[in-house]
Amino acid sequence: MVVNYIFASHLGKRRAVNEDSVDVFNLEEGLLSVVCDGLGGNRAGDVASKTAVQRIHKYFLENPQLDHLTKMKNALTDANTTLLQMGSDSGQYKGMATTAVVVFIAGNTVYWGHIGDSRIYLLKDGKLKQVTKDHSLVQKMVDNGLITSRQAEKHPHRNIIVKALGEEKDCQPDCDYFYLQDDQQFKLLLCTDGLCGVLSFNEIVKILSNGENLEEISEKFFHDVEGYDSPDNFSYIIIKNN
Repeated sequence: MVVNYIFASHLGKRRAVNEDSVDVFNLEEGLLSVVCDGLGGNRAGDVASKTAVQRIHKYFLENPQLDHLTKMKNALTDANTTLLQMGSDSGQYKGMATTAVVVFIAGNTVYWGHIGDSRIYLLKDGKLKQVTKDHSLVQKMVDNGLITSRQAEKHPHRNIIVKALGEEKDCQPDCDYFYLQDDQQFKLLLCTDGLCGVLSFNEIVKILSNGENLEEISEKFFHDVEGYDSPDNFSYIIIKNN
């Protein structure tokens, strides 16, 4: 499967440091995409997110013999171990942590991994699906029937996450895969909560559905998020097939 992609990471209007990290790597076995959001309330969020991207990429490079789903789980676990070790070795890194969303496209199979509240969306047949499920306090409240999904979008505690790389030895990321057909038009969006926490589901659908030019779609995301005067960094990767 031949795909095109674009990625961007923006400081936002009110931040002095960009704690997001994002990159795409063309590997021999497939395309690896990673988005990480360093936790702003913790130390060295920018170091945490950058280190996680590097470690995930390194693990995929050094372990081509493993099946892709195992590689995904192990890469996230390896990044988690690295962050914990860095925090143990140096006081300036103690407590640093980051979210992560990872997509690896090999042939017609999309493997994905996730921890925290960064998200993966799939647009297919004109319908948008949120692939990941937030590891957050408000998502737990939704699951327990305490609030609705709509209430969660504006809840004052919506930014509190319950899982991240660098916080616990047993990080337990979510990992899975799905198939796509060659003749099936699709777009994938990987993003931090600086985007999906600002734009509504319907706004994301509209932007992804309106056109095939990735640069124009990227510019629209930037323009619309900036228009809300969001205080957070925001980053994203958009992938589409030809």
